[in-house]
Amino acid sequence: MSLLLICGCVVYSVELICSLPPVGDFTLISKKEVKCEAVEGKVIWITGANRGIGEALAKQFASLGAKLILSARNEAELFRIKSELKGKYAPEHVKVLRLDLPSSEERLKKVVEQAVSLFPGDGVDYLIHNAAYEGPVIFKRMDASEENLETTFGVNLFGTISLTKLVTPHMLKRGGGHFVVISSAVGKVPSPGQAIYAASKHALQGYFHTLRSEMRVSSERCAELTIMAASHNLKEAWISYQPVLLVMYLVQYMPSLALWLMDKKAKAPFKFLFLELQDMTKQTIVLDVTIKDDKRRTKAKKIAGGTKGVNAMRLDEDKEKQNQEKLTVEGEGVDIVTLARTLKKKVGKTDIFQVTPV
Repeated sequence: MSLLLICGCVVYSVELICSLPPVGDFTLISKKEVKCEAVEGKVIWITGANRGIGEALAKQFASLGAKLILSARNEAELFRIKSELKGKYAPEHVKVLRLDLPSSEERLKKVVEQAVSLFPGDGVDYLIHNAAYEGPVIFKRMDASEENLETTFGVNLFGTISLTKLVTPHMLKRGGGHFVVISSAVGKVPSPGQAIYAASKHALQGYFHTLRSEMRVSSERCAELTIMAASHNLKEAWISYQPVLLVMYLVQYMPSLALWLMDKKAKAPFKFLFLELQDMTKQTIVLDVTIKDDKRRTKAKKIAGGTKGVNAMRLDEDKEKQNQEKLTVEGEGVDIVTLARTLKKKVGKTDIFQVTPV
């Protein structure tokens, strides 16, 4: 009886969670709206503000009456965004400040000194850590180049921590401040091919233990929820669609069960999680395909060319392996796992070798 009761509670909980708005966790969604008074007139420094969520955050913060400092390496894009901002203090009280996070601490110190002096008497109230580097997604090998390793951790962890350490004393002098960290689902839920990126995000969440945002939630909605979480001073908030939120709850509160289920049914959740992450970007995908004759080569091209989202493709002979060829496709939102399975069924053995966001 007790086992049936437990099973019933689990089923009911799953149905309850899945019936909720599939965007954020319970605490975040319960807040319903932004506390405008918490951001109006405040100085908000956004890193990685040149596109995507960073750009959307800039536009929404400006509309709420905040003063902004926009940072990234691409100054031209930052000035473009500045010209498009509208609000009580925009664009007049919007400053562009170039920032390269993997810089030395001495250089970062100079950038911080500039930032806190851009609005005399105001300093920095919110630092939004949005800058991130994902790098290539590698399926076949666990190794990564030294350059990729250094860049990923330099941007996602070391640079972010250094910037935080340098800004903190200035905030304390003024009585406090807010750090908002845009993290990633891979810092909570395993995602194949992203070991290095996941490691940097796990470390980042260990350092800040605050919020995450990703998947296919629109930049505007993600920005809205981020501001909502920050304005209510939440310690952590999850932003994602179902069933990823359900998986995250399981990993958080029932880790043994969650990891057992993921191992048991690895193909389904891994496919979903990976494609959800990649739907946001253009991709270059490389597959290893065993092709024994010209007829199968033609069939492989036809299958790849007819796959939804594929814009271009090519086949290259692998000189090191007999009957093995590299199929490279470029596109956006490509269902990679289905493509690989179709090729394996109709052409020959197929392995996903590498996926690189463009």
